[in-house]
Amino acid sequence: MRDLTDRSHRTIFSAGLAFIVGLAGLTAALAANEDAAPAIPRPSAPPNTLQIPGLPPVELPPGSRAFGPNGAQGVAPLPPQRDADAPARRAPPTTAQKAEEPKKAEPPRKRSDINVPDTRQKFLAELFDRLGKSGDVDEARGIAGAIERVWLRTGSDTSDLLMGRAVSAFQLKQYDLAIEILDKVVVLDPEWAEAWNKRATAKYFADDYQGAMADIGEVLKLEPRHFGALSGMGFILQKTGFERRALEVFRKALGIYPKLDDIKKQVDQMTIEIEGREI
Repeated sequence: MRDLTDRSHRTIFSAGLAFIVGLAGLTAALAANEDAAPAIPRPSAPPNTLQIPGLPPVELPPGSRAFGPNGAQGVAPLPPQRDADAPARRAPPTTAQKAEEPKKAEPPRKRSDINVPDTRQKFLAELFDRLGKSGDVDEARGIAGAIERVWLRTGSDTSDLLMGRAVSAFQLKQYDLAIEILDKVVVLDPEWAEAWNKRATAKYFADDYQGAMADIGEVLKLEPRHFGALSGMGFILQKTGFERRALEVFRKALGIYPKLDDIKKQVDQMTIEIEGREI
């Protein structure tokens, strides 16, 4: 009985040992086959699942992260929820967006209204209307001064600067210097009537009557209402022996500026001298 039991134990042990040896050989063969066979790519787990060997993919809840042999895996956390009542925040514009944005129109540069041609002419028309209707000498003189100040400004810094130097030279009786400066002004701004008028005045005091008359002609082309130029023409005509023509010009100046006392005296005196002789 004891021998039978011993033999049974030896048989079970031998069978178990053979099973273990066979299992080891099978494992080695499988490993060899895996090394020889080409690698078959395994499907990667979706970005929101966790892959565990031997198990189907495990779906992760939104925003969760899991750690495996290759580091963190899972989906990125969801952006924080914004309060519905809170104002939306705008991302700063990119360089391209800034380039596409329409540029704001620059405000127009300030410019004296008196130098705008239309406004200037309208302003002068109002002053001349008041000058012609004025019944007071002092009031008329003030209006005439306003007109002359408008005439004296052109809006060009260069021309205005040269005019100021010419006027200073004229006041110092440096007539040749004043004429030289005004020569440049009329070239720079030939449409400026007062530049021609100032040069005509300087030429008159320099005894260049012919040159003065030529410049007065330019003044009256640009500004027929220029009572100063008309007065200067009348004095030149009177000095050169053309009294009747001078009287006509003086009367024309008075039609624009009735309270021009010096010219009014000339007209009264010349009327008696010229028209009295004819009677």
